[in-house]
Amino acid sequence: MKNTALTHIHEALGAKLVAFAGYNMPVQYEGVNSEHETVRKAVGVFDVSHMGEFLIEGENALQLIQKVTSNDAQKLEIGDAQYSCFPNEDGGIVDDLICYRIKENTYLLVVNASNIVKDWDWICKYNEDIGATIRNISEGYSLLAIQGPKAVEAMQSLTSVDLAAIKFYTFKVGNFAGIDNVIISATGYTGSGGFEIYCRNEEVEQIWNKIFEAGADFGIKPIGLAARDTLRLEMGYCLYGNDINDTTSPIEAGLGWITKFSKCFVNDKALKKQKEEGVSKKLVAFELTERGIPRHDYDIVDANGTKIGIVTSGTMSPSLKKGIGMGYVPKEFSKKGTKIFIRVRKKQIPAIVVKLPFYKG
Repeated sequence: MKNTALTHIHEALGAKLVAFAGYNMPVQYEGVNSEHETVRKAVGVFDVSHMGEFLIEGENALQLIQKVTSNDAQKLEIGDAQYSCFPNEDGGIVDDLICYRIKENTYLLVVNASNIVKDWDWICKYNEDIGATIRNISEGYSLLAIQGPKAVEAMQSLTSVDLAAIKFYTFKVGNFAGIDNVIISATGYTGSGGFEIYCRNEEVEQIWNKIFEAGADFGIKPIGLAARDTLRLEMGYCLYGNDINDTTSPIEAGLGWITKFSKCFVNDKALKKQKEEGVSKKLVAFELTERGIPRHDYDIVDANGTKIGIVTSGTMSPSLKKGIGMGYVPKEFSKKGTKIFIRVRKKQIPAIVVKLPFYKG
């Protein structure tokens, strides 16, 4: 197992560490529900340095990104970020990612930790004919997510950059916590606002310590991956390996909004056909209407008890105090208000299809 540059700090804080994507990662410190509430009401900090970073540079950088991603990166101005995915050749998704335009011909792709090798091989395959300069810089960089409604106020003393002026899915490069050339990105995976901070491994401990000094009066706490999962699920954000994978298309997953047919990309013709003709299954969100907790891989059934799908993500929502989840069902069961059932052990718990997000803030 690899460690992040902050693993020794997590151990000192009493975090429960688990193996995740090849790293020892903090899953929780004082408990999922309290950590979840900290991010919803105040400010919390995640060490997500296990994520992967690829630098794409040169005159052919945009050409490569346009080929391998579904969204239209040509629309990015310097300082913009964009959610996207790598479609595969069989109708599924290699990974989802965020693309940052750093300079005129320089882009940063941030990918999931468990897919770094797979994603790198995928990009290299298509770059053979394009010839962009690509570098896997994952091992040298750390990533902190400072999330919550008090993040701007708590962190403003650490930088001359006006944090409140950084719009959602844009970023600035500046001095943060005494370190130059830090990427301060108004992105995150929680739905409660805040920033993601990219820096070098040798700089992250200083930044972490200063973040906690600055946030002391705002109730700041370290947050583990378990709360990150409940927070993202309340927003209906997809998790790769659960809600999207090599066999689920972005159209089926409700990601048509990041699938732009104004350009050519891997498997675009098949996906365009899906968009025009419709799909037979869709990813839906549901809430249980009786007590119970839906879990990953539980069966979704109809009123007759016939299996119609499986739960891809599920939990007891700390904010809503009810069972929530997502899963793929036939198109005829995907309309808002449709009644479905989740098989929990031997019981069939009634649920209703709802519109995302679950958590409205």
